[in-house]
Amino acid sequence: MMLLPYHDIYGCTGGIENPPELVLVHGWGMHGAVWDQIMPDLLTQFQITVVDLPGMGRSPLPSTDYTLDFLAESVLSVAPSSAVWLGWSLGGMVAIRAGIRFPEQVQAVITTATTPRFVADEDWPLALNGDVLSAFITMFNEDMEGTLIRFLSLQCKGSHYIKEEIRELRERLYLHGIPARRALLGGLHILQDADLRTDLASLNCPNLHIFGGQDELVPCGVSQALKGLQPQANTAVIKGVSHVPFLSVPELFIAACRDFLATCEL
Repeated sequence: MMLLPYHDIYGCTGGIENPPELVLVHGWGMHGAVWDQIMPDLLTQFQITVVDLPGMGRSPLPSTDYTLDFLAESVLSVAPSSAVWLGWSLGGMVAIRAGIRFPEQVQAVITTATTPRFVADEDWPLALNGDVLSAFITMFNEDMEGTLIRFLSLQCKGSHYIKEEIRELRERLYLHGIPARRALLGGLHILQDADLRTDLASLNCPNLHIFGGQDELVPCGVSQALKGLQPQANTAVIKGVSHVPFLSVPELFIAACRDFLATCEL
């Protein structure tokens, strides 16, 4: 018996006949409620499915390998048959992977604070130092909850809105309890090992990638590198914000999404 991810479905409030479907995929350590601040605006245009990734929020954790493909397939199992996917950080990697593997079900991909390769190497300097993430995983094994709190703070570092962002993330963190340890560790290993650079060329649907100008986890310079990997890529950099632009400046974030989707034939 397969355990399906917990998901909520919200009807469009904008009076639009047959509104487009939108799937929201959160990042590491959080759950679907991280999108609550922008939900009212999104609901004026979309029918929305919000998921909790396996082992996070209210979703159970099956006894299977915790891989990027597993996450993409899990979300796909509860997603509409055709939808735009919006993913944040790790959730953006899930959205990209789903768009590559299941193009008939993913109409468009929007990512925010997402990179095809989270860890730096000789050919990809615009990323986190691998030793830093390895040390982070070691810390996680010693103090899971403390490391989770520290990661929330790192996501806001450098932002002009750091106090508000940290408050918002901490308020949501404990809403459904601490995520499963295996899910958190599995997510960290995905961030450590996943490399979508070559695969990106196979993403044939319209795609937009939004970055924070002050993001220290996913440098905004990735926006230019993406264009060399994915000819159809659209990118946007929002100044003054870090890893959670949809919390920092929700109006600008929504505007970037709307402008992009207005050019897509959905």
